[in-house]
Amino acid sequence: MQIDKLTTAMGTNDSQPRAYRFGYGVLDADLNDQKDPGEQQVYFEFSNYSTSYIFYENPT
Repeated sequence: MQIDKLTTAMGTNDSQPRAYRFGYGVLDADLNDQKDPGEQQVYFEFSNYSTSYIFYENPT
């Protein structure tokens, strides 16, 4: 995945940083480490906690 933007989430009411980061990038669907024509931009999130999960939208 090519990352275009990465941001720390901030609280709406308290303006404090949240325990996750989010961003936009390009999903490398064929896993060739290149941005190919037709590969789409996706929104993704990952936690600052010990989980090893990355959540992202399905671009199709």
